[in-house]
Amino acid sequence: MGKQALDAARIKLYVNEKFKICFDESIQPMEREMSDVKQVGVVGAGMMGAEIALCCAKTGMDVIMKEINQELADKGLQTIDKILSKAVAKGKIEEATKGEILGRIKATDSFDGFESVDLVVEAILEVVDIKHTLFKELDAICKPECIFASNTSSISITKLASVARPERFVGLHFFSPASVMKLVEVIPGLLTDSDVVAFGMDFCRAIGKEPVKVKNVEGFVVNRILLALLNEAYRLLDEGVATKEDIDTACRLGLGHPVGPFRLSDNVSLDLLDKVHTILTEAYGERFKVPGIFREHMDAGRIGRKVGRGWYDYD
Repeated sequence: MGKQALDAARIKLYVNEKFKICFDESIQPMEREMSDVKQVGVVGAGMMGAEIALCCAKTGMDVIMKEINQELADKGLQTIDKILSKAVAKGKIEEATKGEILGRIKATDSFDGFESVDLVVEAILEVVDIKHTLFKELDAICKPECIFASNTSSISITKLASVARPERFVGLHFFSPASVMKLVEVIPGLLTDSDVVAFGMDFCRAIGKEPVKVKNVEGFVVNRILLALLNEAYRLLDEGVATKEDIDTACRLGLGHPVGPFRLSDNVSLDLLDKVHTILTEAYGERFKVPGIFREHMDAGRIGRKVGRGWYDYD
């Protein structure tokens, strides 16, 4: 069923008393099955993967969060616990609710249970070969109707989908911190079925996000704008036009940004930004090439808040 037919059916997505995602009765069986997500697999328990898992578990879905070893998987669960503990301390949720959410998340270093998941969201390193290896492995494990999604911030969805289920593959690009940020870019590949795109949009709304559909190009929408802005901020610092503190202040007070470009870079991490810059430079040329001052910070190991030092120092 294409987009027009879906619109004509007037889909009404809601979460019922058991937190199961459902469609209005007027929808045909195929669309109902695609959107009846009971269990989600998240591969990657880092900052992004853990928060995507939290978004799903808060909505009532069971989540299997997989990492390459149990230590990293447990660390991801600890990240979620800290976020929920802060919410309890602020009176936003009850302690019992925190326990219920954590109880829906299984942190593991194996693919046990992935044969039953309805959706897999990949949130691992921004390296095509590593992602390809993962999706080939998942293709052999997951049930045929399972939908694959990548949280890639810049890699072509068509390229990622070339090794597994291109018709049932969609980009779902969350933004950090995913438990707070409302936006998700939904990116179809060349062969992505229109129903899978519709599923991606509705899935995002069901977990409290605001999706935007984006053409499959390197960097999509937000990162092309963001990295151009970050590069110009780095150049301003490199040229001695202003200090990083004043550039951050100017962007906050003059542009209405919640944080300035240097604080944002530290929060995202320079090593991840470097990978995205490389992809965008290959796609669009010199305008996305980072200036020398960025490379110096990388070489010095000052890659951001996660290591305690980046453009700024952190306790």
